[in-house]
Amino acid sequence: MSALPSRPSRTICLVALGLCLGGVTVAAGDQGPDDGVSTAVQGDQTPADFLDQIGQRTKARWRLLFRPPPPTPPTDRGRAALLLGGLMADSFLIWQAGDAQQFRNNNQEVLSYCRMLGLGEKLLPRLMAQGKMAESSEWKELRSEIVDSHQVLIRMLREQKDDDLAVLIDLGLWLRLLEIVSSVVVENDTVEVRPLCIGSPVILQEIRDDFNRLGLPKHEESMIKHIGAAIEEISALWRTTIPGPPTAEQVTKTHEKLKEIMQVMVEKQP
Repeated sequence: MSALPSRPSRTICLVALGLCLGGVTVAAGDQGPDDGVSTAVQGDQTPADFLDQIGQRTKARWRLLFRPPPPTPPTDRGRAALLLGGLMADSFLIWQAGDAQQFRNNNQEVLSYCRMLGLGEKLLPRLMAQGKMAESSEWKELRSEIVDSHQVLIRMLREQKDDDLAVLIDLGLWLRLLEIVSSVVVENDTVEVRPLCIGSPVILQEIRDDFNRLGLPKHEESMIKHIGAAIEEISALWRTTIPGPPTAEQVTKTHEKLKEIMQVMVEKQP
């Protein structure tokens, strides 16, 4: 398989999200470090921008969304890539909470999984620098660094023709981000914030597109089939109410499906 082209940014979908929710009042909550980000949506969008949007639109108690560390890196490189993507999503979550020790702990897990994929030594200097930034409360600099390290990791994998692993990392990252966001929406359930549960229909479609980029052999694996089926169930769930507003049941079922996907990633496959 040839190297995948660079993915388009999620600018369009987040602009749509901002327009759709433009009248929502921002509630005070567990605020992340102040990095001067405007509520306007401008420029290329990243996982950090995505969580910024959520924090600006509703009450998000980020620390309550921390989770235990994952298991020891599995020998299955595909599952390891999915879990690594989830850990990178956790980096953005922890940044929002401004918890230096939790960030350093999570970075140790990121390093373990990078080593399993053969990239540990290449990324070690960046990860060590990030830990020092968190310890020194250099939050603005750390935000840029974790955005860059995600992009560097994906580029490294594509350069060595590990396209499936690059796709799986992005899948793990965005599915974990949606699980985080769906947890926030369930806790703050109102008609106005329910659309945040999937970010936007475009984000959900990009996740489906990512999944479809995986090579055919991957699609035959039990875990990948399970995840793909869950993604399709979520997509079908959100198609049923268009153009009406999302319902509480829709949000609850979406959150349950996303939790199910996270559990499938962690569980050892037979």
